Amino acid sequence: MRKSGILSKEYMRRGLFQRGIWLFSSYSEMELESVTVYVTIQDFVADVVSELFFRNTQQVPKETMFVFPVDSETVVHTFYATMGDTRIEAMLWEKEEAQQLCKATSGMENLGYLQNEWDLWGHVFACFLGTLPPNSEVTVSLCYVQELPMQPDGAAQFCWPQKLFPKTDYLRWLSSEKNREETESEETESENLHFSIRLNSAHGVSHIAINSSHTPLQYTTPDQTSAVVSLKCPPWLKNDLNLLVYYRGSHTLSAVVERRDPKAPPGSLLGDPVVMVTLMPSIPEVEPSPGHLGEFLFLMDCSLFQDAQNTLLFLLKSLPLGCYFNIYSFGATFKAFYLQSVEYTQESMDNAVGRISSICPDLGGCDLLGLLRFIYSTPLLHGHARQLFIFIQRKISSEEEAVMAEVYRYRDHHRCFCFPTNRCDSFNLFQAMALETKGECVCIHSRMDMTSEAVKCLQRALQPLASGISLHWELPPGLEVSMIRKAPEMIFQGHKSSIYAHIHGQTQDPEVGEGAVTLQYHVGSQSFDYTLRFSLSPSADNRLPVHRMAMMHLLWKLAWEGTSRTEKDIWHNAVKSSLSLGVLSPFTSIVAVRMKQRDAWHHDSLPPDSSMFFSPSCNLVPCQQLWLSSFRPAWFKSTKFWMVQKCQFLLEILDRKTPDTEALTQLSATCKDQKPPPEEQPMEEPSAFKMSWDWTISPLSTRLCDFSRLRVVVALQKANGSWALTTALASALGLSKADVELQRPSEDVQPTVWATVLALVWLHQYKWKVSWSEILETKACSWLRDQAEVQLDACLESANSLLGCFVEPTIFRI
Repeated sequence: MRKSGILSKEYMRRGLFQRGIWLFSSYSEMELESVTVYVTIQDFVADVVSELFFRNTQQVPKETMFVFPVDSETVVHTFYATMGDTRIEAMLWEKEEAQQLCKATSGMENLGYLQNEWDLWGHVFACFLGTLPPNSEVTVSLCYVQELPMQPDGAAQFCWPQKLFPKTDYLRWLSSEKNREETESEETESENLHFSIRLNSAHGVSHIAINSSHTPLQYTTPDQTSAVVSLKCPPWLKNDLNLLVYYRGSHTLSAVVERRDPKAPPGSLLGDPVVMVTLMPSIPEVEPSPGHLGEFLFLMDCSLFQDAQNTLLFLLKSLPLGCYFNIYSFGATFKAFYLQSVEYTQESMDNAVGRISSICPDLGGCDLLGLLRFIYSTPLLHGHARQLFIFIQRKISSEEEAVMAEVYRYRDHHRCFCFPTNRCDSFNLFQAMALETKGECVCIHSRMDMTSEAVKCLQRALQPLASGISLHWELPPGLEVSMIRKAPEMIFQGHKSSIYAHIHGQTQDPEVGEGAVTLQYHVGSQSFDYTLRFSLSPSADNRLPVHRMAMMHLLWKLAWEGTSRTEKDIWHNAVKSSLSLGVLSPFTSIVAVRMKQRDAWHHDSLPPDSSMFFSPSCNLVPCQQLWLSSFRPAWFKSTKFWMVQKCQFLLEILDRKTPDTEALTQLSATCKDQKPPPEEQPMEEPSAFKMSWDWTISPLSTRLCDFSRLRVVVALQKANGSWALTTALASALGLSKADVELQRPSEDVQPTVWATVLALVWLHQYKWKVSWSEILETKACSWLRDQAEVQLDACLESANSLLGCFVEPTIFRI
């Protein structure tokens, strides 16, 4: 998400953007007087038509610019602004011709103003509208299509930013609403807001959830496959509009077929039907099979080496046997522990742990782009989902757009978990990388925070996923399917993926009006398949939203395949297709023309090759889709965690069999006098963003156990999850080896089993302090369950007695 002000995790949802009119002379915005929006949502694609009326309420002229950030799933295909008898319209041109025109366009430097806006980042559509006189208005017409994200409960999510809602007098609106109820008036909308939403789905529309007052959901068809709803007023407290659409039943597959454009020649993408299939596989909680455990790649910024040793140790120890892994360090150059990912065994784990200290600090450049290109060029391991863990604190500088382009190109082949520190100026980039690949981005403030958050993300990465995905089509004789965007390598739990296909040919039996698609995939060792039948005669939609989304993916596919100007036919067809639907692509660029209203008809007569005759009243204005990489500081801190843990520790101290005065003295000494060990100290922050709270007690819980002992216990765990009974382990547990041997329940209990139970109980009693030991415990329990005739109850009783604690048998997860 792109939003000015303080960032927080709950806001990190794709589709919430900062949009609107910006001024050069001040940070205040043009007053948005009225809004008219028509949204049509078909399953998981939205078609938006909007008209926005802005007014300059100042007493002086204002230079204005319209800025509209776009994401990878949004296609802006129509934009024009009207001021009096003048109209500014954005058009697509062949890329090289557009670049030549931009060089000849005066005022292009005005777009550079956006680079200084700290809350604008990523791809934005920007158009300079010129000087707006006092008390004059500008009408902006904006049309776009967007693929909607899916929430974990299966709902399609549509968002509209609060910046594009008119100001509302809520007290006046409430008063009029009360009068409406008393008089049973039919008036439902505020005077300056007309926001209508139409919902369509072959599955049927179940219900909706909107964070704003709205009219009742009205079904327009007897089978409830279509419905309409309108907003009465903007969301309260200046929130973004958040609409959740729920469809009937539980669906693994959803298909939207869109009719051909009757004006286009058959055989072309526009001249044939297109189908959008949304894959939402049901993923049960199953034990992963040995051949589907994943490939885990850890990318470590060399400047973070001193902070990340413990993090790498815990991550390596938490991996499952049989997966594949590799560690890369990067700075001005990058190095890999292994030439290619290796299988996780006791030998490879020991080797990797021993090589952690060999990472050398590097304060030079940051070649993350080169490293990503190297990783993406290596073949995927069959059945193993590739997941990247990226730890970084340096700025990527001028390569942000190239990095994002690489991630976008391979987004269906991997997932990114990103951990930028609070000193990293490229936080927005890593947030976008995580969102694009269905991963997670966490801002790191301390070394312990890094370990905790990384292991939490690893827990998520180890969840079951759908792999081996394939689609099989059943169409009437004479029809064929060409894939535009193929099915991904894997789909993660709680996520969806949309594919697009071109249906072409001539049916031999016109009476057969249905087709079918079957989804097959694996979760662990289990196989699943689902079949969906869909109509090949959908209702007409002359706005072609699905065709536009399919065209965007097709054009990017051609660009990635290396289509160049030497391949004239392919290049010409790509440019022509891009222009015909207004879909920006690697082959085209945006040019805006200012003209008199009477000359606006010239746009309709433009030939596809972009050659254009300008009348004397026409001239070019600055308008481009730009990549902005402004700095957004991560100002937010979290104090809730350590405050809760402080209370828990106080209760634990007071619960011990020691005098209250001694307990309070111990607590006071812990909180005030003791200095945190190096691994628990916070990372330094730029002086401009220093905060007032005391970081020596955050997070408190991790300071309250001896981390050096915990590190030794973790380091001694075997790759299979067990521990050997050694003097080093006994010492780390605060015991002597003689006492440990003496307390072994019987000679029949193997020393390894007894040591594993003892270490497991020791870890578990500190679980509220070190919650990220969960995976280590799970590995130990799994190993214990695989042992024959183990006396777990007797071992647990002896371990509780020896360690002076009480851990229940549920620890073994049996």
